[in-house]
Amino acid sequence: MVSQDGRVTMREVYLYFENGVYMQAGAFGAEGTSVGEVVCNTSLSGYQEIITDPSYAGQFITFTMPEIGCVGVNKEDFESTRVHCKGVIVRNYQHRVSNFRAQDSLDSLLKRFGAIGITDIDTRFIAKMLRSKGAMMMVASTEISDKEELKTILQRAPRFEEINYIEEVSTKAKYIHPHGRYNAKVFAYNKPKAYRKRIACLDFGVKRDILSELTEAGFEVEVYPYNTKAQTLIDSYTQNEIVGVFLSNGPGNPLLLKDVHALIRKLIDAKVPMFGVCLGHLLLGIAHGYEVNKLKFGHHGSNHPVKNLDTAQVEITAQSHNYTIDDSITEVAQVTHKNLFDGTIGGLRYKDAPIISVQYQSKSSSGSLGNGYIFEEFHKLIQK
Repeated sequence: MVSQDGRVTMREVYLYFENGVYMQAGAFGAEGTSVGEVVCNTSLSGYQEIITDPSYAGQFITFTMPEIGCVGVNKEDFESTRVHCKGVIVRNYQHRVSNFRAQDSLDSLLKRFGAIGITDIDTRFIAKMLRSKGAMMMVASTEISDKEELKTILQRAPRFEEINYIEEVSTKAKYIHPHGRYNAKVFAYNKPKAYRKRIACLDFGVKRDILSELTEAGFEVEVYPYNTKAQTLIDSYTQNEIVGVFLSNGPGNPLLLKDVHALIRKLIDAKVPMFGVCLGHLLLGIAHGYEVNKLKFGHHGSNHPVKNLDTAQVEITAQSHNYTIDDSITEVAQVTHKNLFDGTIGGLRYKDAPIISVQYQSKSSSGSLGNGYIFEEFHKLIQK
């Protein structure tokens, strides 16, 4: 809060982690008590895109970039309709907004959507703790300071991996994505190409920028609710109303989505061309009968190196996921990309099906334009 003489005074917020660590910090954004999983994000920019990414539903995001808030927020950089994370943890929240595109502050945005902002805290300690112990549950409260009471709240709350967040982030009705990639030279979105092939996007929490990249690649993208019937999509494909299906990114535990596993299996059997990103990549692996495993602290950031095994080039990617496909999937798929941080699978091309997938959010916000070619690869796959 900013007083009349220009000084910044913060409310207090109290944190209790499942490993017993108890901390006090400054608060901005919404007030209240909230429970979620804590992860680290290593991005140097793009905080608005990150906190409005549905892939972070149910999580507190610890930013390793120490200064957050200085560019404010604007209506064009939303990746969805709202903030989906439980809150953010930053070393220093900058209340003074200094950017010509800014229309509001991060503090106001978090208040509007009920997310807690946590600042004046050693984020290096939190990052090292998560790296050592793994991602963990936490409760944050601007109302309760008693350690034992916070511990009780945390112990009684469901764990992150027990909650199906897809129900709250997926669209409730079909719609056509209206534009292509954002053009920073003219501060406007590119218009869709004149001739486009229509694909269906199953929405598990899709980012707007991914839809824009698909449109930029020459697709007309019709977004469907995650619980759409498989036969609806198969009928649309056989009747040439769509040429393929895109399986989007999204939050939470892919093992909970039993109905989606069965849906995708039916699409596989019907030989429908598919492209999966992030959660969609994992769901394809499960639908083929292979295991996925939870990573110690996941991959979260827009600066993660992935090696393209087809070209031997290293790509800088944006990632936000907690799970990885077991290496045994090489029985049915060729590994096309490898994560250079830990050697996990970064991309697959299935051997006997028109299906590709990547375990990263191939898009420009808040990452690089350099891996946008993967959308063109899907276009070529469909043409074959």
